[in-house]
Amino acid sequence: MNPGEQHIEPNTGTVTAFVGRSLRGPVNSPVMLTSFADYQRIFGGLWQPSTLSYAVEHYFEHGGDCVVVVRVDNGATSATIELPCGNQKLTLEARAVGSREFLRVSVDYDNLSEQDQEYFNLVVQRVRAPQSEHIEEQESYYRVSTNQTTNRYVATVLMESRLVRVRGEVPKQRPDLIPCASAQHMVGYINSLPDGNDGAPLSDYDLIGSAADGTGMFALKSVPNFDFLYLPPLTREQDVGLSALLVAARFCREHHAMLIMDPPKEWRRVSDALSGMRELNFNSDQVVMFFPRVIALDRVRGGTAEFAGGGVVAGLLSQADIARPVWDSQQQEPELILRPGFRLPVDISEMDRWRLASQGMNTVQTMRRASAVTLVRRTLAGSSNASADWSYLGQRRFALYVMGSLERHTRWVLLASPGRAVWSRLIRQINEFFEQLVALGAFKSTHQGQKYFVVCDERINSVETGADATINILVGFLGAHDEQYHTFMLSHSLQGSSTRLVSVNRYQTPTQLEEAVTSSSAQQITAS
Repeated sequence: MNPGEQHIEPNTGTVTAFVGRSLRGPVNSPVMLTSFADYQRIFGGLWQPSTLSYAVEHYFEHGGDCVVVVRVDNGATSATIELPCGNQKLTLEARAVGSREFLRVSVDYDNLSEQDQEYFNLVVQRVRAPQSEHIEEQESYYRVSTNQTTNRYVATVLMESRLVRVRGEVPKQRPDLIPCASAQHMVGYINSLPDGNDGAPLSDYDLIGSAADGTGMFALKSVPNFDFLYLPPLTREQDVGLSALLVAARFCREHHAMLIMDPPKEWRRVSDALSGMRELNFNSDQVVMFFPRVIALDRVRGGTAEFAGGGVVAGLLSQADIARPVWDSQQQEPELILRPGFRLPVDISEMDRWRLASQGMNTVQTMRRASAVTLVRRTLAGSSNASADWSYLGQRRFALYVMGSLERHTRWVLLASPGRAVWSRLIRQINEFFEQLVALGAFKSTHQGQKYFVVCDERINSVETGADATINILVGFLGAHDEQYHTFMLSHSLQGSSTRLVSVNRYQTPTQLEEAVTSSSAQQITAS
């Protein structure tokens, strides 16, 4: 295999991204977790104002194994630590905002000479609670200085810290030694002040964030791959607004993921959901919805409560992917069964399930059904999509999986010299990937014709090379219906990579193919 070229291995792992409010932890920084214990350690565990905390707990309780959490806030502030420096003070502030970031700092002059009057040693610790000796994280900085002309200037050194940073000006005099409060301890500490603030409840704007600054959901741009995105309700009583959902659906389209959307809180009965969906008029093949919500134990309040079901759904879908990978078209979709202790606030009959499915809504179950007929899970595509396949979650996820895998694993072309040799390598790499999928049962076994095609030649690429050259790859694969192909154009350039659905005939002449791709691309941009 040529340098940079990657073998594309089918991946069975499912990653769900959560964006919301938590008790503590880094802000606008994606953190990957593999257990609720990880969430407790980093983000502080269950917290009444945090719908995110309950959603993550429900996710792991229902078989989920990997999440990416982005903490966002609305006006939260950091706790501070004041270190005496003679008549002045050196003020440090916690990197993480909120009232539950408990830090302490120690200052000493160990192993420093008499001439090093501007240098000191600094130890920063995060502890579980005030006055606690349980240290969760520690950073040590040897021989930092109050002199900004040195390369050990404390404000510069602490820019690498995950716990604190300098606030305001640094005094000329170094911090005083911190006296030990107890004879049992060699070192004394100064604790952070109780001046951190948790901020106000989230708004849609906090969830959306800024694409330029990489905040809110846009912090996920640095995550290599995720399969689902879930935005828990803003509060227990307030749903995520339509503006945030529209942005999230578009963001998921760009990142080949699905958005899990909660039904509005006021949809109490099946009739409410059916009429509400028609009034909502929100159609997108990037969105999946499950009705109704769930009732579960609230471990903080000590009783049962009603919760949005997005965390439960994400966990169940992740668990289902283990039994039936996203590319497996031969097996029937596993039923999604709530674990003991969870129940639905309203009974859903078999007829209700079919009526809800006709509107694009799915359901979870408390027990297995006796019926041999299983409903195929739907998206909210409605009548807005030209492809009937995108109305089904399995077909849509398979297409997203293919597009995402190819986009990520063919970026090596940006490091290669454009030309026919690179085109041939791309075709070979993608053909090998599709052959693996064929062997794994990704396409209907009854179809005897061509299951996929790859075009990367002069018809869609310029033979002229240059620093700003774009490499295009046209890929198509068989849909759920015989002779129907899903076709998309993958493009790599120094400006970035993109994938867009197109509608073309791969046997057209170069001019016809170029015109078809351009026209189809414009239609796709308008539709999305």
